[in-house]
Amino acid sequence: MGGTVIRFAGFELDRERAELRRADGTAIRLRPKTLEMLQVFVASPGRLLSKEQLMDAVWPNVHVGEDSLFQRIKELRTALGDDERRMIRLVSGQGYVFDVELTAAVADEAAVSARAIAPPVHRFRLSPLTLGLLAAAVVIGLAAAGSLLLAPTRHGPTSIAVVAFTTSGDDGRLTATAAGVTTRLSDGLARIDNIVGVAADGADLAADYVVSGEIRLAGTSWTAEARLIDSATHQLQSVTSVTVEIGDADLPLQQARLAAGIGHVLALRLNALLNGDAAAARQDTKVVIEQATAFLTQTSPERFGEAEQMLKAATVADPENVDLAVALAALQLRGIQMVWYAPDDGKAAETSARATLERALRLKPSSIAVLEAYCRFLNATTRFSESLVACARALSFDPWNGIALYHIGLAQLQLGRFEDALVTFNQADQFDTPAVGRWTWLLGAGWVNLLMDRDAAAIDWLQRAIAITPASGRPMMLLAAAYQRLGREAEAEATLAEALA
Repeated sequence: MGGTVIRFAGFELDRERAELRRADGTAIRLRPKTLEMLQVFVASPGRLLSKEQLMDAVWPNVHVGEDSLFQRIKELRTALGDDERRMIRLVSGQGYVFDVELTAAVADEAAVSARAIAPPVHRFRLSPLTLGLLAAAVVIGLAAAGSLLLAPTRHGPTSIAVVAFTTSGDDGRLTATAAGVTTRLSDGLARIDNIVGVAADGADLAADYVVSGEIRLAGTSWTAEARLIDSATHQLQSVTSVTVEIGDADLPLQQARLAAGIGHVLALRLNALLNGDAAAARQDTKVVIEQATAFLTQTSPERFGEAEQMLKAATVADPENVDLAVALAALQLRGIQMVWYAPDDGKAAETSARATLERALRLKPSSIAVLEAYCRFLNATTRFSESLVACARALSFDPWNGIALYHIGLAQLQLGRFEDALVTFNQADQFDTPAVGRWTWLLGAGWVNLLMDRDAAAIDWLQRAIAITPASGRPMMLLAAAYQRLGREAEAEATLAEALA
């Protein structure tokens, strides 16, 4: 006798196989907790379920934050194509309602058997942060999966194993922190689209790459060091060291930031290896790009001009170097955003940047640098829905990329999706990588809080952004507005004067 299948809105939930499928039988990959949440919704159609009820049902006897709930809701909405939030409705301040009509059926045993022996429809795991942005992001992600560039000597998806981190010292927190970092790092790497996680529970690891590391506690800070080894050649591919101050952060947040600091660097390195980025590995190319990136964070038109000339000269000397071309397009985007071009020159720079990035996408569709630059370009040219897709693709290769998260939040903000934007900015702050972007997601969180009339909360976020990048007028202007709305006129006037200066 076949198992019960619940049908709704063009989907099938096969309870026996714990599988969500489209009407044509195509399986949709969901993380276990996300599937459990769908099961809870299906069991209570049309009923208001509070956040506490959902968390208790999906994470019984485990304390989790609301971020975990929000991410699972996002994943479900995208998997179901519920971009307009009609299936999973938020009842503000109360909870969620699964607003669909359900029908029950008996699964056809022959069909189930055929699916059981058929090869999987797709092999790559979608990033949980990709899910919840747009249904289009899922479609594009699956379509692009077949074209991901792998190292020529590898066959099939590249596998990686994370060995349990060791500890150095006697502090009782070390063991818990090492275990937490190992788990978070392993889960994050396994979410990368062209990476498959391998359990590191045996002496003979059948993985292409192995990550090992150590956790140390010294005074008021944690240090995590990790090494990436190519199993075939036994060559060291990357050494990463991250230090996180304990401060007022709780232990899970400290673990998240340690794992993110390591994971971000490893994701970039793996992306370069799997894309065969020989040009990017050349020292002269790296120096030019790093110098231009340093200029990119400046607010001086003169320094911008120096960086542009530097990259233009480099691209003339090496016209086939995609990485140099993308760096130049990113720099031109900065000039467009800061209005450092004359009107005609600005239009020409936008056209040039667009052509460069679209060509780069055709050549390197899974490159983090290319996807991140294109994501920023689409945001800057107000193509916000398209930006969500491009930024989500960048995250599917680097789940800890705070720059991509910032631009996702910015697009959500511009589309009026304030609640989603705040969750996204909070996620970026939890990871806190890369360091160069830290003030941006703090700025974003302050901005969206201001738009949601949460002026006191906005002040806290904006002050943190200003402490990192005091030379930017944007957070100061928003801070002045928050002060003014709270009746703190003198502080508002002083802050505005500082911003204008």
